Amino acid sequence: MNSGAVPGGAAILVEGASDRAAVAAAARVLGVELEAVGVSVVPMGGAMSVRRFVAELGPGGAGMRLRGLCDAGEVRFFERAGLPAEAVFVCRPDLEGELLGALGHARTEEALHEQGDLGLFRTFQQQPAQRTRTVDQQLHRFLGTTSGRKEQYGAALTTALAPAELPAPLRNVVRAAVADAALG
Repeated sequence: MNSGAVPGGAAILVEGASDRAAVAAAARVLGVELEAVGVSVVPMGGAMSVRRFVAELGPGGAGMRLRGLCDAGEVRFFERAGLPAEAVFVCRPDLEGELLGALGHARTEEALHEQGDLGLFRTFQQQPAQRTRTVDQQLHRFLGTTSGRKEQYGAALTTALAPAELPAPLRNVVRAAVADAALG
């Protein structure tokens, strides 16, 4: 398995590409260059793969200090892989929910406008299945309707936040991994 992680540093294990994009954007918002400080962000292709990545990258493998970022529904996989609770940062209910909550409707729609997708979102809202849903539910669903959109907006929505506005799981996983990497 080629995880792209640098042995001996610290790694943040994430479920997929949208999480990686959000973590990288959060680091930039916080003024941190993750690679420069020895932190790798490793997308695992789903939370069920975490045990394999812990074995490869953790103390029994490459010797990296590991942190995890996951959705609330995926915590059990990180626990079963042996990561201690304090090493896992949980998005409730998920990363998109955290970002939407931090931005609110107006700023999220502003980000959609900046990305050229506000018209598509307005059309999406008019679909029969969407008409009875809340704006939060519509936005959440919209982010997952097209391949690559979650990754695009993982970065775009995170970048729209100030450091103090970053959802705690994103902010804290970056800070913890940077502190881990500093331990050498």
